[in-house]
Amino acid sequence: MSTRTNCPRPRASATSPALHELFLAALAPTAGETGSEGAWLKQCFELCHGNPVAALTQRLQNPTVQDERILGLAAHFRLGLSEIIAVSLALAVEREALPGRVLAWLQAPVASSRPSLGLISSLAPCFGLTDPIEEICEGEAQACGLLRLDSDTRPLPETCIQVPVPIVLALGERQRPLRHIHGWPNVRVADGALPPLAESMRVEAARQAHALTHSRALVVRSGQPREARAACALMANDLGGTAVFVDGELPTGMGPWAWLTGAVPVICSELAPGESQVLPKLYGYEGPLLVAAGPEGSFVLDGDPVGSWRVGLPAPQERVLLWREHVDDQTLAETLGRDFRCGASNINLIGRAASHHARLTGADGIAREHVVHAARQGLACDLGRLAELLPDAIGDEALVLPPLLRTELLALRQRCLSREGLADPLGPSARTRYKPGVRALFVGASGTGKTLAAGWLASELGLPLYRVDVAATTSKYIGETEKNLAQLFARAEHMEVILLFDEADSLFGKRTDVKESNDRFANQQTNYLLQRIESFEGIALLTSNSRSRFDSAFSRRLDAVLEFPLPTPEERRRLWLAHLGSGHELDARTLNRLAANCELSGGHVRNIVLSAAVAARAAQRPIQYNDLLEAVAAEYRKLGKQTPGGLGPREAPAWA
Repeated sequence: MSTRTNCPRPRASATSPALHELFLAALAPTAGETGSEGAWLKQCFELCHGNPVAALTQRLQNPTVQDERILGLAAHFRLGLSEIIAVSLALAVEREALPGRVLAWLQAPVASSRPSLGLISSLAPCFGLTDPIEEICEGEAQACGLLRLDSDTRPLPETCIQVPVPIVLALGERQRPLRHIHGWPNVRVADGALPPLAESMRVEAARQAHALTHSRALVVRSGQPREARAACALMANDLGGTAVFVDGELPTGMGPWAWLTGAVPVICSELAPGESQVLPKLYGYEGPLLVAAGPEGSFVLDGDPVGSWRVGLPAPQERVLLWREHVDDQTLAETLGRDFRCGASNINLIGRAASHHARLTGADGIAREHVVHAARQGLACDLGRLAELLPDAIGDEALVLPPLLRTELLALRQRCLSREGLADPLGPSARTRYKPGVRALFVGASGTGKTLAAGWLASELGLPLYRVDVAATTSKYIGETEKNLAQLFARAEHMEVILLFDEADSLFGKRTDVKESNDRFANQQTNYLLQRIESFEGIALLTSNSRSRFDSAFSRRLDAVLEFPLPTPEERRRLWLAHLGSGHELDARTLNRLAANCELSGGHVRNIVLSAAVAARAAQRPIQYNDLLEAVAAEYRKLGKQTPGGLGPREAPAWA
């Protein structure tokens, strides 16, 4: 039986061979009819009426629908005929099995079903090509990433050619909606998971997009990466395209692919203070390049700095509208819009979490306590390894403070509640450079309640409290500490959280005389911190054992300094009662004796009570005075001090 009757016919009709079939037909006279591959080539030759060159000339003048996209791409990138042949053959083997079999048969013993430079070079006499290998290796198709050379180890004639998979799919016979990208793992299409933005941000995004018709690039900045990406997605839609996010380096071939699909590339990058990034040039892509970035660093394109737009926080009334998407009560929405200075992304996340919590508690709708619970759990925050969430709620009864200190804490709470728009009705000097941030320093000996007071303030404001991990933020590498802190500050002020810097003097300490290079870099770090905390628009609380350890320029940047003194005997009595609760057998006289003789702070009282509770639980009874005496003696030994007199005799513990 003849092989011609069994071989598949060429894909095109009898009057219109496909472009790759037309090029391969030129090899039919020298290939022979051996096997199904040779028979297939002969049929291609017959479809060209024995003259592939004339058929090609006619095709270029009157292209078919199936070849319009390839020829349009060739015209846009000014490809030579050698490159057109390479692209059409490389596309054919990715779409159909038979062209790959034919190429493998033609190129034997080179084991590849993709076209090689040598195969294309063999077509030179047929189509008048001068130097196909040079044209492909140094042409526009290779430069823009439309073609890839598979190997650098083989000789050039045996080197095979490939078209990236995303471009293969984009050059399909029908247009598909841009949803997923196969072949580039660090590239993702914008989808519906992005947060909604406030109306003012939408209007500004449209305005920025309109201005971009005359610009090449724009940096969109935000402390919340999701909001920067959402703004870029809006701008891409206004430009008539679809945003495509690139995390990392731009893949080779992104320019032709973006031109084919109408995608708008968005480079996602967060830089450190003073750091600069050179943006790549996309060959063949004529639209704008967007960058979703944090508030720090600069970007350069073709040697010129790139302008930026910062996505701000919504105004209070806009926040009310965003909250109304989650709560039914207008009054509650107005309260939340005033008290929670959040971006649209955080409002969306907190609202969804509050709705879930309301359902768990069996409530009919979302109440303020559900929102506070969701916010305090830090569900909308992403500070990574840089800070630790302290979610415990601290009530009034747990905070034992002198009256004056409590008054100062209440004033600090009111300052935090009133910080937005505080300078609006004031004079021009007060309005100039006003930032709605609050910075407070808590100073006092260890155990006097500084961290507890920070937790109380966060509980009163309904905001999550994050304790900054100094070890995680600092780095021995130059500039890395500033980068970590920049990311921390930017996200904290956009997410509306309270930052707690325990033992803050380790970061904000005094600047020193420069005696070696390390001193200079340490001073640079302190300078950055002093400047950044002054522009910080969130709430920052710092604790230290001594105010004298801070740089003199730091005091001016503080809104409040609260002194936490050692407790008086009366306050110590209240501390003992607050820690003991009802699980003890001590009378008032015994408590007075402890308060009068043990000059300890609240932290030490806590340690003593917990140690005494161990002894009481072992004996299966409430805490007794003897348990406390043993624990007091152990605590004083830890402090390296003598146990005070006047506490009365100690008996052997019952559980010993």
